[in-house]
Amino acid sequence: MGELADRLAGKFIVVDGPDGGGKSTQILLLAERLRAAGLDVLTTRDPGGTPIGDRIRAILLDNAHGEMAVPCETLLYMASRCQLWAQVIRPALEAGRCVVCDRWVSATIAYQGAGGAPPQDVMAIYNVALGGVRPDLTILLDIDAEAGLARAGRTTGGHDRMEAKGGAFHARVRERFLRQAQHEPERFAVVDAAGSVEEVAGRVQTAIREKMERE
Repeated sequence: MGELADRLAGKFIVVDGPDGGGKSTQILLLAERLRAAGLDVLTTRDPGGTPIGDRIRAILLDNAHGEMAVPCETLLYMASRCQLWAQVIRPALEAGRCVVCDRWVSATIAYQGAGGAPPQDVMAIYNVALGGVRPDLTILLDIDAEAGLARAGRTTGGHDRMEAKGGAFHARVRERFLRQAQHEPERFAVVDAAGSVEEVAGRVQTAIREKMERE
């Protein structure tokens, strides 16, 4: 892990995927192991991660806002992301820290794409808001939609506004995540999220190592 940690200084790693894939747990484990190897790691989440972003996150996930239109969702996610990049992620990367982020634009392409937003439109907004900056690697924790929703409900005791959109919607979300990985294999690593926490953590570590060794 020590050699891998050295290669991750100043790198931007995203962990993304369908709901219930265990992102929060895997980010925590990854950060702990990298810090133990001597790497300065910053973890954050999208949407959120800043006072402005956290307010936007609360609006986005509130079940009271079920009427929210997909374009509104897209713009709100992008606004939170823009602030997170400017206030937190970019300064950390410039300081040589490794940033591990829970979700990024890949999630907007998947979730708002499942709601009807064309990927090219999402990326056009992203390029305006963030100048086209891309993560060094996106770890996609892949899980069957129904299994993921069941796991998410057990973990949180209920579903937020996005989780509550139903199985058919979340099946489309998963498909759009996998499609991104197929189109950009150099930027994505698909990791099977089934199995024990430690088994998945081992797969995540292997995926990151293989990516760094290819650079």
